[in-house]
Amino acid sequence: MTDDLTPRWLKDLERLLPIRSQFVVSGNIRDSLLLPLPGGAPVLVPLLRGLWEKLKAAGYRYLLVFDPADGLRVYPAEPAVADLAARIHDLKLQDGVMPMGLESLAALMKRLAASREARGALVVDFASRLARAADHLDANEHRFFVAAEKLSLAANPVVPKPEAATAGPSGAPPPAAAAAPAGPPLFNPVVWLVNRPQDLPSWFALDSERIASLTVGRPDFETRQAAARQLAPLFPGHAEAAETEREDFARRFANTTDGLTLVALADVAQLALRQNIGLKSVEDAVRCYKVGALDNPWRKDYLRDKIRGARAALEDRVKGQHQATVKTIDILMRSVMGLTGAQARSAGSRPRGVLFFAGPTGVGKTELAKTLTQLIFGDERAYIRFDMSEFAEEHAGARLLGAPPGYIGYDAGGELTGAVREKPFSVVLFDEIEKAHPRILDKFLQILEDGRLTDGRGDTAYFSEAIIIFTSNLGIFVADDQGRRVQNVRPGDPYDVVESRVRNAIADHFKYRLARPEILNRIGDNIVVFNFISADIAARIFAGMLGNVVGRVRDEHKVELVVPDEVRERLLGICTRDLSNGGRGIGNALESAFINPLARALFDLDLEGRGQVTVTDIVEEDKVFSVNVA
Repeated sequence: MTDDLTPRWLKDLERLLPIRSQFVVSGNIRDSLLLPLPGGAPVLVPLLRGLWEKLKAAGYRYLLVFDPADGLRVYPAEPAVADLAARIHDLKLQDGVMPMGLESLAALMKRLAASREARGALVVDFASRLARAADHLDANEHRFFVAAEKLSLAANPVVPKPEAATAGPSGAPPPAAAAAPAGPPLFNPVVWLVNRPQDLPSWFALDSERIASLTVGRPDFETRQAAARQLAPLFPGHAEAAETEREDFARRFANTTDGLTLVALADVAQLALRQNIGLKSVEDAVRCYKVGALDNPWRKDYLRDKIRGARAALEDRVKGQHQATVKTIDILMRSVMGLTGAQARSAGSRPRGVLFFAGPTGVGKTELAKTLTQLIFGDERAYIRFDMSEFAEEHAGARLLGAPPGYIGYDAGGELTGAVREKPFSVVLFDEIEKAHPRILDKFLQILEDGRLTDGRGDTAYFSEAIIIFTSNLGIFVADDQGRRVQNVRPGDPYDVVESRVRNAIADHFKYRLARPEILNRIGDNIVVFNFISADIAARIFAGMLGNVVGRVRDEHKVELVVPDEVRERLLGICTRDLSNGGRGIGNALESAFINPLARALFDLDLEGRGQVTVTDIVEEDKVFSVNVA
């Protein structure tokens, strides 16, 4: 096996064979390995095959493989190898397997450790399932693991007897491959394959220096690129592609599969073959594997047409935020063109777009997020919203991202990861992000950089097709030298002043208060600052809200509500006297000064047969409003 492709754990196992009697191998154990053929070209093989090739090169003649479901078998499944192992260990194999309990397995371990007839190793597969609960062993399980621990300390490295290299099974001459030199003293090891180290009793590996813990990691870029070269023939168009195109394909395949296993890469290639996804569209094949959808809304022609005329639609729903609207459309165009993170060598699987909406309350931040969702996906309800004030405590992260393995509820997964897996093409809105606990904010580093997040169940959600939007009121109020909360910007301040002060306050919050400048760095220049609404914009917002009230009365009671100009102007003055709370404040004032008293007036009025109701006056007495109607 060439050094550049041999995984580190396999190198460590080979190096430690003279001094370690057992190995606990955990992590990415169900993945494939890249093995070179005799001619030098690597192929994808299961982990057990890779382990065997490494041990065979060191002079080992057989593997005994045990799992709790099927029992014991000999690897490789060759008659000469099976006969050798069966003779040495008195195995009664039927159809290549032998049922075996823990007591018999412990006895087999002991015989194997002392055997000098031929080098061999025992692989305990699915060792995570040996005990029902690793921290609550029954008597039989406890006795088994104590015996295994004792054996790890008592075993010694051995050198096979000289005749083992010259005599085959039943005295027959051995095959040429079996006549390997004895070599230095090595253990006949036990290799435990577990999903996680904690699946075995905690004391088992900790209390024995002869047990080595090895971790199988995810494949690195070079390994994925080498695997991509081997999988390329499965992609339509490979035969006609030039060598430079094939190398470009291998690089792009490796770039877009960061964090995936080699088994996943093979699945992507099979998917491409079945869906007829060509060599030049490898990103589509990877996306289809990750999010389960071949159809890509981001590449639809109608989306570009929508965006071309989007400014008027956005400014109609989010009034008075011209600068924010222009910046948002620019970022949206960049996302549609696939240029997010284009300045980096590899954009990886970053989200399609990231927006940080900052500014006063009630000026349209959440409304713009809904409008974007409507624009892109045709339904404003397609957005996923999280109110981050609900995650102010660190333990609330378990609800958002899933509890860690072993904790109560970990198997339920996280609300965020589950929602994104269900709707990978979506706008994900994190409202009032500054109210979340800093430890929870750390998780956004992985989302913004790698575009993925894994929950407590081990399920991965991919954010590569989503737009991430944060909203915040940071910078409107700041703490003075005495720690008092004072207003930093006010209605009437020029937009340049509002933008500058809000941006500086956001930078101070992440850099100094949270000591997490890396989060701000991931957001980059995608901060969109909203301005206070002006008096003329407030009048437009008021007019729209009043029109909604008139329309609701018409729909509910089939009555036309008439509001004369003088009443309208008086009501406008009441609702817009304080603009510090933006459009939401106008709506709240309209509800108190008009909708509630209107409901009282209409409730007492017989509407049967009436086609019109006119508001004649609005009266305020002792801070209580009344509406006169005719």
